[in-house]
Amino acid sequence: MSSRKLSLLLKLIIITLVTGASSLCISLLLTTSGFEHLFGIIKPKSESAKASHNKLMSADAQNIIPATDQMNEVPKAFQGTIVYQGKLKPNEKVIALTFDDGPGPKNTAQILEILKKNDVKATFFMIGQMVKYFPQVAKQVAADGHVIGNHTWHHWYRHMDLATAASEIDRTAEIIYKTTGEKTSLFRPPGGFLNNGLAEYARNKKYAVMMWSEQSGDAERRSPPVTGLVKNVLKYAKPGAIVLLHDGGGNRSKSVKALPEMIAGLKAEGYRFVTIPQLLEIQAQEKSVETEVSPVVKNQEHLNQQLNHQ
Repeated sequence: MSSRKLSLLLKLIIITLVTGASSLCISLLLTTSGFEHLFGIIKPKSESAKASHNKLMSADAQNIIPATDQMNEVPKAFQGTIVYQGKLKPNEKVIALTFDDGPGPKNTAQILEILKKNDVKATFFMIGQMVKYFPQVAKQVAADGHVIGNHTWHHWYRHMDLATAASEIDRTAEIIYKTTGEKTSLFRPPGGFLNNGLAEYARNKKYAVMMWSEQSGDAERRSPPVTGLVKNVLKYAKPGAIVLLHDGGGNRSKSVKALPEMIAGLKAEGYRFVTIPQLLEIQAQEKSVETEVSPVVKNQEHLNQQLNHQ
């Protein structure tokens, strides 16, 4: 064999060996452990760590399952109306705490702990985008027995055409239901604006458009100190009041700090806490009682009018 042919044969053998070695390395790299190492996927080594890892994965999977499957309806008389407060008897000392602009991973979670500790149920008006970003928190609100309301997808104030208003409200309603299992009939317009197309659409869809009768001031640019927030709520508290608070939309650490004092102060004054549907149900029942006796009153008034005109 000539030296030239021998040289070519040696080259072929070397190329074959190199190619085989490369394929073996790639194969090893693309095994489960090699692939995970390459992309920074680290599996727990110990059995306890594996169990913890599996538990977290299971919890993540459960997060897409609604916590409940219920319709938080309001009495028919309030569907399609605008409500600022519950109109109750002076001795009916109930009050509704409401929280806007969440859910958020920090403020909402802390507020939920305070409410649970004090056995208080509240109403949370959620922004659709926030539910999308923090579904676990939204689910926990529902699981804790609180009521969820619709606060639009983007929290826009500007005037909207029908299609935009519908998207803002319907998308939010859909993600609230898919995430928490709650179908809500409560709507709160961002900023309390009633003439930008949102409230009109909501009323046509038979939502109760929920405003408020008092606020802590926690969303003001120069919000009061914690003592001021507490004072604002206690000063204007009255039977049927709807209190505006915030668990999102900015740093709400003062709201979190003020909440236990607010609850303690209101309890000391004899108030008990209800959700918005409960508040409206109480008013509807009281109205029903009034309606039962009202024909007599009306007939008497009519008789007095006739006598006065004779």
